[in-house]
Amino acid sequence: MGARLGVVGLGRIGAFHCDTLAGLDGVSSLVVLDDRPDVTASVADRHGATAVTTLEDLLSAGVDGVVVAAATPAHAPVLLTAVAAGIPVFCEKPLASTAVESAAVVAGLAGSDVPVQIGFNRRFDPAVAAAYRAVRAGELGALHTVRSTTLDPAPPPADYIAASGGLFRDCSVHDFDTVRWIVGREVVSVFAAGTASDDPRFVAAGDVHTATTLLTFDDGTLGVVSNSRFNGRGYDCRLEVHGRTDTVVAGWDDAAPVRNLDPAHDERGRHPFPSATPHSFFMDRFAESYRAELAAFLEVVAGRRPSPCTPADALEVAWIAEAAAASLHRSAPVTLEEVRS
Repeated sequence: MGARLGVVGLGRIGAFHCDTLAGLDGVSSLVVLDDRPDVTASVADRHGATAVTTLEDLLSAGVDGVVVAAATPAHAPVLLTAVAAGIPVFCEKPLASTAVESAAVVAGLAGSDVPVQIGFNRRFDPAVAAAYRAVRAGELGALHTVRSTTLDPAPPPADYIAASGGLFRDCSVHDFDTVRWIVGREVVSVFAAGTASDDPRFVAAGDVHTATTLLTFDDGTLGVVSNSRFNGRGYDCRLEVHGRTDTVVAGWDDAAPVRNLDPAHDERGRHPFPSATPHSFFMDRFAESYRAELAAFLEVVAGRRPSPCTPADALEVAWIAEAAAASLHRSAPVTLEEVRS
């Protein structure tokens, strides 16, 4: 017997999650909710789901778990209400709009044994997960540098930019989580630099479209995170993990959106790399990892595994993003102790 899941929020990612869940063997049925009745009806019709009009109706519809994919301000109240009802929750990042609000959510969950999984899907990318296992197995020796890159093909709409919370909180958080997860240590200081290059959309929002962030971990390992809203060749997301005895990479598949200028490809008669159509969207690049993280949530709902990405993990990432934003403003390193206080 599969799980009956509720999905709150049916925008781009919520509708995508419904499509994914409908294809998982462990899901028996869906209950869906959005603040737009026409959207709720459309998604319900597509998947044979039950459409409801209130969160209370969804929570009382016999659901075994809830997937929260609504707008960021709704994450915390929906999550806390579901947990209070004793229902496991999968919540898209971020936990809340700010790190302070996220800390309040984590405090509100103290003492609860209802599992909550946060949607940092890159942990479930096969190559990233393999890099994690290689580090845990000691195959790379002592780590010294971990690099994570996320480059979007083009900026989102101006209204999205204005409401996103900024590049660090909206985009870089995925890289921050990946690097922290791979290293397995805590960040102690952050130094960020960025530019808006006089692009009026970002200037008006007080944001940057391109940034590099240096993370220093408590054991001296360095994390280098590169982000940009401009990468005309495609959606580029890559990871490099450097240790004293070995280096591993993830994201260097045949659809990596880069143009290789190494002449050895032609001289040796090799097939050019990469040669496939470049990734163009994050849902294309991470389709498999989204499926894997929701399959993991089914295991969490069934009580067969603990949450693989906890609210406490999301809170640490939120503090790193706050430190990056403060560092950009000050043009100086910022410690995590500073932002927490």
